[in-house]
Amino acid sequence: MLALGIDIGGSGIKGAVVDTECGSLVSDRMRVPTPRDLSPEALAGILHNLFSDLDWKKGPVGIGFPGVIRGNTIFTAANLDKRLVGLNLEEVLDGLGSAPVRVLNDADAAGFAEMEFGAGLPYRKQGTVLLLTVGTGIGTVMFVDGVLVPNLELGHVEFNGAEAEHLVSERTRKHEDLSWKRWAKRFSGYLEYLERLLNPDVIILGGGGVSKVGKFEKHLSIQTPWVMANNGNRAGIIGAALAAASRAG
Repeated sequence: MLALGIDIGGSGIKGAVVDTECGSLVSDRMRVPTPRDLSPEALAGILHNLFSDLDWKKGPVGIGFPGVIRGNTIFTAANLDKRLVGLNLEEVLDGLGSAPVRVLNDADAAGFAEMEFGAGLPYRKQGTVLLLTVGTGIGTVMFVDGVLVPNLELGHVEFNGAEAEHLVSERTRKHEDLSWKRWAKRFSGYLEYLERLLNPDVIILGGGGVSKVGKFEKHLSIQTPWVMANNGNRAGIIGAALAAASRAG
């Protein structure tokens, strides 16, 4: 099945048509820089333009958004414009001819991609998988025996006296000009905290903030086996499309 996957992030809004049988992109990957002031009207315009640019007229649409999602409605938007809270993205896309529309947390979307076509595949039916996406913020995803625990959002828990992602995100590393060693020790401490809290069988690391694994891996001291995500910056798009296709049946 073909489905349109859209990944809304703090720095860019990306979209592509995905073959959900094999997890491959079958169109160009479109990207639009995320406006500093992303109003509901601006987001609606960008989404409509993506439909047009990708010539998407009919079929499932999945949208990953960095926040808590319930019933296709945005409940939190920690790193984006707070005016988006309360927006139902299915209603935004009403009239464009696509059905069904599924909106989900962006990290959850990346998790679907990794469980179906990536590093989580060995644990697809049994085991506890914790996936982190490191970028503008910290996304956290957990699957237990193949079942998603939605909207986990552990990037916002208190850690060492601050909100976790304010200490260990890629944005913080760059803003504070942290060395890889210093950042990695912070990140390792955060992973150890999650390790004690959740006791996962494996931790998967994804997102642009951990793409240079050779810079930090020797400084991680966690006990849980960990691996790198396989789908790179396509994960959110692929996973959103998978989620939409699963609803289409």
